[in-house]
Amino acid sequence: MKSTNEQSLRFHVGKWLAPGPTTSVGVVEFSRTPAGQRRYVCVESAQPAALRTLFFFRHDDVYWRVFPPAVPRMSADHLAL
Repeated sequence: MKSTNEQSLRFHVGKWLAPGPTTSVGVVEFSRTPAGQRRYVCVESAQPAALRTLFFFRHDDVYWRVFPPAVPRMSADHLAL
C-alpha cells in the first residue's frame, strides 16, 4: 500500500516535472474526460531550456497517474440483442 503522500497530485508533479528554484509549475487545465467523466489535470513546467506539459488522470483507486484509466470495452455478447 502506498502512503497518502504518494497518492497526491503534488507528489506526482514533483516526481515527473522535478520543479526547482528556476522552474515555474502551474495547472493550465482541469476538467473531466468526455468518455467516463474521469478527472484530469494538465500541468505545465517552464524551465529556462524547455516547456514540459503533462496530463494526470485520477483513477478509481484515487491515485493520480500519467496514463488514462482503461475504458471498459464491450464484447460481442454485449452488442447482441
